[in-house]
Amino acid sequence: MAASWRLGCDPRLLRCLLGFRGRRSPGLVKGAAGCSGCRVASWRWFHSTQWMHGDPIKILMPSLSPTMEEGNIVKWLKKEGEAVSAGDALCEIETDKAVVTLDAGDDGILAKIVVEEGAKNIRLGSLIGLMVEEGEDWKHVEIPKDVGPPSPAAKPSVPHPPPEPQISIPVQKEHTPGKLQFRVSPAARNILDKHALDASQGTATGPRGIFTKEDALKLVELKQMDKITESKPTPVPLAPPTTPTAPLPTPATGGPSYPRPMIPPVSTPGQPNAVGTFSEIPASSIRRVIAKRLTESKSTVPHAYATADCDVGAILKVRQDLVKDDIKVSVNDFIIKAAAVTLKQMPDVNVSWDGEGPKQLPCIDISVAVATDKGVITPIIKNAAAKGIQEIADSVRALSKKARDGKLLPEEYQGGSFSISNLGMFGIDEFIAVINPPQACILAVGRFRPVLKLTQDEEGNAKLQQHQLITVAMSSDSRVVDDELATRFLKNFKANLENPFRLA
Repeated sequence: MAASWRLGCDPRLLRCLLGFRGRRSPGLVKGAAGCSGCRVASWRWFHSTQWMHGDPIKILMPSLSPTMEEGNIVKWLKKEGEAVSAGDALCEIETDKAVVTLDAGDDGILAKIVVEEGAKNIRLGSLIGLMVEEGEDWKHVEIPKDVGPPSPAAKPSVPHPPPEPQISIPVQKEHTPGKLQFRVSPAARNILDKHALDASQGTATGPRGIFTKEDALKLVELKQMDKITESKPTPVPLAPPTTPTAPLPTPATGGPSYPRPMIPPVSTPGQPNAVGTFSEIPASSIRRVIAKRLTESKSTVPHAYATADCDVGAILKVRQDLVKDDIKVSVNDFIIKAAAVTLKQMPDVNVSWDGEGPKQLPCIDISVAVATDKGVITPIIKNAAAKGIQEIADSVRALSKKARDGKLLPEEYQGGSFSISNLGMFGIDEFIAVINPPQACILAVGRFRPVLKLTQDEEGNAKLQQHQLITVAMSSDSRVVDDELATRFLKNFKANLENPFRLA
């Protein structure tokens, strides 16, 4: 099941406190759980209704995460006229992170579904449904006049520019009907004017239909071979000022075929794509939030990078011993533990930037990047430094499955003090990751690979020995973690990872 988000509180207690014995108190909508440090705080949205007989209870679009601005109605789990008991799931809402179920907090009847399932980009606080008490007439419930059905956010209207005064401009060239209009590059226009040629006599081969210098030179060659004639424009007298009207498209009756459209048209849904067309891909809420946050991170956070090679030979031996005891752990679990231990040794790296300055975080919560069909999400391993390898492995498996199923609770992905992104399972040697604000650092991990190194044996003789190395690259926020601090962190991380006994 999707994550659960409850609607309402005990209205009987509120009626007793306010002295009302008859009708229901105002509806109460419970909001999203936010994260401050390592504690999850919750708040409630109160929305008042009139204290009148038969007033419906408003169901509003709640805020289910700190970054949520809009939500999508995935599915209504109750139908109009259906009885609802406290704790029943009303509908599924897609936030910018996961799919969350909105639950009823009291008994009643779902009287009106204002926003149908499948609706997208519903703003916070918008009315999505109405409920009435048991025994009340639900068929004739009316939508409150002050709150109408919300609609997706429309694009702001662009004011039309004022009409420009008509000024007589000398005519340079007139495009006669039947001739295609080309976008001509400056160099090509200079050649065409010099040799009294017109772009419509040739074929544009440049990107997006631009008539290039090479196209103009081909025309010059054809003219020298007497295969084309000069095209001199004839001046056309200015027409008297008339009321502007929308120009009607004139079909091309002659001239060479145009190789590609200047602006590719949108393809028709349900039909094969034509040459030069494209298809628009609808972006999910998660994709839009990821794009927004990554753009803000790269444009506002001063990224600094440092890399190091770590020998994971000892880790692989310990992992093989654990597998014999039927304990399944991955190399990434050791990396998470090594990062947590290093952060405990160096608390100056376990910081965040909130826009005004650095903040020391009391808990070591590691965010682990998990790839899903809807985008990358980072569930959190809480207090990772105090957990053992097996406990970390169990947490990663459980949270990764919930992330791919879209069932993460808000407190399971909000917050975090340090991020780890591992692409080694995809065969990537090394890469650079983008910081996830307000965090200050993210560690990018590649695959482990065999490397031959020249070492010395106990007698001092040189010999080639195979080592299993991985490359880790740390992106850090230079405002709080400078290059010297990042270098010391990677040095200590490397020592902890290469010596598993330090992780105990």
